[in-house]
Amino acid sequence: MSTDFAALADQQLAGGTLTTDQALAILRSRDEELLDLVAAGARLRRSHFGRLVKVNYLVNLKSGLCPEDCGYCSQRVGSEAPILKYSWLKPDQAVDQASHGIQGGASRVCLVASGRGPSNRDIERVGDIVGKIKADHPQVEVCACLGLLKTGQADALREAGVDAYNHNINTSESRYEEICSTHTYADRVETIDAAKHSGMSACSGLIVGMGESDEEIVEAIFALRALDSDSIPVNFLMPFEGTPLGQDWNLTPQRAMRILALARFACPDREVRMAGGREMHLRTLQPLALHLANSLFLGDYLTSQGQAAQDDLAMIADGGWQIVGQVPGDATAEAGLTHPVIRERGAGTAVTANA
Repeated sequence: MSTDFAALADQQLAGGTLTTDQALAILRSRDEELLDLVAAGARLRRSHFGRLVKVNYLVNLKSGLCPEDCGYCSQRVGSEAPILKYSWLKPDQAVDQASHGIQGGASRVCLVASGRGPSNRDIERVGDIVGKIKADHPQVEVCACLGLLKTGQADALREAGVDAYNHNINTSESRYEEICSTHTYADRVETIDAAKHSGMSACSGLIVGMGESDEEIVEAIFALRALDSDSIPVNFLMPFEGTPLGQDWNLTPQRAMRILALARFACPDREVRMAGGREMHLRTLQPLALHLANSLFLGDYLTSQGQAAQDDLAMIADGGWQIVGQVPGDATAEAGLTHPVIRERGAGTAVTANA
């Protein structure tokens, strides 16, 4: 039976709370209903965020060599994925990397380090980097993602100028032990709560495509709603060879869109970010996804390459969106302009046709 998504949007705009049955109806809607679902979800997105797109940029301060066994992660203990592995970047290197994203339009820089959690020396190191970034770019938000926090570390990060802390729950509590055995779901929630208590904005999301059921996706998104996460990154599993989930390809572009729609309907006024794996799973539906998501990562991820930053900027401009912090008419409006290329292949040549 079809769902009246327009009526569901009316309910949410009036301050309603999405129910489990309604959430499952979104995930189980038919492909031919997808545009109706997106149109309804877009009303919620526009109501709270208008035409704005928040651009975020990742800086991987420390890559690989992690003792945790999260099954989805290329940096996990025992991973055979051929990723870059290095210890902490020097502060000037980190600031230089951050500047590339800021010049591309990022209003938030996410500083990430692999590992179970930071030492107090690591907290000081990150604080030094934050100070240097903010000295050069005082308008930019800084989000830290350093793993599980110990007592006092959230307060120290906040005092150092960190605006937000990212720690994803990744999957539902009922499924968590299937994904990771070296820490618990409760450990993650405790760190999110510590970040919020310190005054930092909570950034917590999930990873989909790991074989979870519809009910488990609903459970995870409703948990994020209950945690009052200010921003919700929706990551789509990147199946790295050499990891336990390296052969898992469970998503279609339409399925990925329905999950983004569920996040928007469940959390209408929260930043919903199409995050890692969007190029791989949403593919040519990425421009359409911006009618649900109001945030994305620019450029590369922690251990994998994203699509060209210029292509992302062109996608935003071509959709009529405006990047947070930029004045309409900035250079991004011309990001997609190209010149004609003279055909030198196919008919009338000895070169194979473009087909």
